[in-house]
Amino acid sequence: MKLVLRILLSALAVILLANFLPHVSVDSYGTAIIVAIVLSLLNFLVKPILVILTLPVTIVTFGLFLLIINALIILLADNLIAGFNVDGIWWALLFSLLLSFLQSILFSLLKEDKE
Repeated sequence: MKLVLRILLSALAVILLANFLPHVSVDSYGTAIIVAIVLSLLNFLVKPILVILTLPVTIVTFGLFLLIINALIILLADNLIAGFNVDGIWWALLFSLLLSFLQSILFSLLKEDKE
């Protein structure tokens, strides 16, 4: 149940950001749910591999290269999902940062409801 709520909150965050950012678009609410699921799967499966492969660059940049990895995950989701569009790496980077921030706020509200 908690996983379903987290995915729905992530989809809500995707919809909010798509309405707020001019170069990010989501066709429908169903597409936003698919984006949330695909992003969570990519973060679970692909991101650890990318982090290990780029570990020297990440160490040299004091971890800032992880932001680029997050943006690449967003662009990969853009290529995999037909109704989701992000125009370029800079918009993917901004989308990634704002999505993480918005998810942390929404997930903290979910934790407060449980207590």
